[in-house]
Amino acid sequence: MNTIHHMREPNPSPAPRQPDSTITLQVPTAQAMHELGERLARSLHGGEVILLSGPLGAGKTTLAQGLGKGLGIREPIVSPTFTIARELDGTFADGTPAHLIHVDAYRLGSNDYAPGQAQTDLLLDELESLGLDEELEEPGTHTIILMEWGEQMAAALADERLEIRIQRPTDHVSAPIGRNEPTADGERIVTITPVGTRFALAKPADAQA
Repeated sequence: MNTIHHMREPNPSPAPRQPDSTITLQVPTAQAMHELGERLARSLHGGEVILLSGPLGAGKTTLAQGLGKGLGIREPIVSPTFTIARELDGTFADGTPAHLIHVDAYRLGSNDYAPGQAQTDLLLDELESLGLDEELEEPGTHTIILMEWGEQMAAALADERLEIRIQRPTDHVSAPIGRNEPTADGERIVTITPVGTRFALAKPADAQA
């Protein structure tokens, strides 16, 4: 049983396309989410596209900050909402250079459609205008793409990617009758699904020999 400060890793739930490779984790605290990001960083080698999704306050940026620390990035990792994309440099676990492109896709695809324009085409047009289309389709050897709110981009990206979904609990006690509103605190469920690629999550730091 792997743990990150009492993080439990149960038997993975089946994923539609790669049922044997989905990883499901229960993450009880923000510190544990940060440590999961570090653990994720130790699992990467370059060339990965990561789609990170979940509701507001789920812990996406906290996980991204842990990933940045795991990559040895000294600049602060913050939500790139107002810049859409930030590029940061660090190193992989083996000491080779790492280039992180941290993207916020929340506003991508929010413009009005032209007549007959499909959503995927619109998203690709916006990515091209940002200079990100080629990086996302084929990231460089030392590059990692981390896209928050990435679920809407799945159809427009490369076939090989990691889809990470963070779910947070609902407060059944304080919410009004008939409503289950997400709480700001508490356990998160993180599901990591490799699509078109193999992926093995590194062991927790306290389990390293």
